[in-house]
Amino acid sequence: MTRFNIFFAFCLMLSNVSLNAQSSAEEQWESMFNGKDLSKWKPKIRNHAAGDNFGNTFRVEEGKLVVRYDAYDKFNEKFGHLFYYKPFNYYRIRLEYRFVGDQAKDGPGWALRNSGIMLHGQTPESMGRDQDFPVSIEVQLLGGDGKNKRTTCNLCTPGTNVEMNGKLFTPHCINSTSETYHGDQWVRAEVLVLGDSVVKHFANGMEVLSYQKPQVGGGNVDGQEIKFGQPGQMLKGGTISLQSESHPVEFKNIEILDLEGCMDPKATNYKSYYIKSKPEDCRYKKKK
Repeated sequence: MTRFNIFFAFCLMLSNVSLNAQSSAEEQWESMFNGKDLSKWKPKIRNHAAGDNFGNTFRVEEGKLVVRYDAYDKFNEKFGHLFYYKPFNYYRIRLEYRFVGDQAKDGPGWALRNSGIMLHGQTPESMGRDQDFPVSIEVQLLGGDGKNKRTTCNLCTPGTNVEMNGKLFTPHCINSTSETYHGDQWVRAEVLVLGDSVVKHFANGMEVLSYQKPQVGGGNVDGQEIKFGQPGQMLKGGTISLQSESHPVEFKNIEILDLEGCMDPKATNYKSYYIKSKPEDCRYKKKK
C-alpha cells in the first residue's frame, strides 16, 4: 500500500469515527402528536369510563391538540386527563401551550387558566370511574390573570410526595421561579425526568424548579377504587397525560426524548446521551 493510500485509509477511518460519534450524539425526539387525530392517546374523564371522550373534550383543531367545553352545561368537577399510549421512565418531554377563551361554567376558581402535564402516573384503566386525578406528579401549567404574579411549571402532587433539599416535601403544591405569562401567548414547557432520582422543570428554556425522589404518598385524590402503590414507594416511571381542569387550553409541538436505551458503543443503536442502560434494546451488525 502506498503512502497516499495509507493516508487516505487513515482519513477515511477518522471520518467514520466522526460520523459515528455525530450519529450517536444526535437526539432522536419522538413526536407524541401527529396533528391529525388522537390515535396514540386515551381520555379518562371523571364520572366516565377510560376511553370515553365525554363532550369531545379533547380534540384536534388546526393541527393543535385542544381542550374544549362547548358541550358542557356545567363543568361539574369533570376533571379529565388524556393519556399517552406508553409509559416512560427516563426522558425529556417538551411542548408549547396557551390558554384561550373563558373558563367552563362552574369551574373552580383555582382552575382558572390552569392545566398540567402529569408524569409518573397510573394508567387510565386503573383509575376509578369517579376518580378526579391520577396518582402522579403534576407539572402545573398556569396562565396569568392579567395583573397578578402567577408562576407556571409549578409542582403539584396528587397522591404523591417528593423530596426537596434532602427532606420529604408534603405540601400539595409549590411555585416555581418562572415569569408570569399573561394573555394567550404560547409558553414552552420542558421537563427532565430521571426515574425516581431527579425531576427538573423548565419554562421558556429556564430551569425553574427541581426536586428528587418522587414517591407514592399524600392525599388530594378522590374516587380511587383500587389504591395505587404503597406510601413511600418510589415512582421509577409511569404514564404521561395532559390535563382538563375547566379552562380551554391548546397544545402543540409535543415531543419526547427517551433517555433509556442501548449504552454499548459497539451497537448500531447506541446513543451517547442515554442515561439509563437497557441492554435488551441493543442491536449489532451481523458478522459476515
